[in-house]
Amino acid sequence: MIYRNRAEWLAAENRRVLMFGMSGLGKTWLASMLRASPSGWFHYSVDYRIGTRYMGEYIADNFKREAMKNPFLRELLMSDSVYIASNITFENLAPLSTYLGKPGDPAKGGLSFAEYRHRQDQHRVAETSALLDTTHFISRAQDIYGLPHFICDSGGSICEVVDPDDPQDPILRELSAHSLMVWIEGSDAHTEELVRRFDRAPKPMYYQPGFLTRMWNQYRAERNEAEDQVDPDAFVRWTYRQALDHRQPRYAAMARNWGIAVKAEDVALVRDEKDFTSLIAAALPAA
Repeated sequence: MIYRNRAEWLAAENRRVLMFGMSGLGKTWLASMLRASPSGWFHYSVDYRIGTRYMGEYIADNFKREAMKNPFLRELLMSDSVYIASNITFENLAPLSTYLGKPGDPAKGGLSFAEYRHRQDQHRVAETSALLDTTHFISRAQDIYGLPHFICDSGGSICEVVDPDDPQDPILRELSAHSLMVWIEGSDAHTEELVRRFDRAPKPMYYQPGFLTRMWNQYRAERNEAEDQVDPDAFVRWTYRQALDHRQPRYAAMARNWGIAVKAEDVALVRDEKDFTSLIAAALPAA
């Protein structure tokens, strides 16, 4: 770890952290809070980087594909009279989620499983690149903006594109060499709340290929459904709970082998940069 103990963290002139864990436990909230603090924090969002730098064209083309189905919009597009682009932000990643889509019945907005896997593969490549861009943005934050501190708000699927038990994992070696990796660990109560939240508004996610194929085959076999009979929302709701159980040990291994862990309930008590600094210090070894 770049900060071996509490004293090194507290004495650091340049604090650099990468927050990871399930979406909904406070990563983006912490990053936004620190970004607004007067001491100068740069907020790097991996999902924002994915949706703009690496998948922005895919997303915009998907919008255009839909617009071309409308005669009025088709005419405007063909004459370059309108411009279509996503308005993705740190807090609103809906354009990226919409592009990833959900597999199943096309009458219910589902994609073929082959197309769904294709978009998942695009996301994996994009996420790997965006994570490896972290080091570049650490330098950029200081060289261009003069900001001494840096927080990387990683996506919930970071654990799907790394091998936390491989000491030679290229992504984790790079990230841990330049930032303190911090897992926001949720409790069983947090898990249930995330499931309830997802049930209310199911959204597309990225899954490890082997896990996704297993879930797709198991779901269809249990219900005896053909690919085009699957309810897309029902499938992603069912898969989400399995994904939480699948990801938990991977996050734990990342914290054990590459960083530290903080409790989600403690993150919820953070109100300012001082609280955040103390939270991280408490999770580091005393000496």
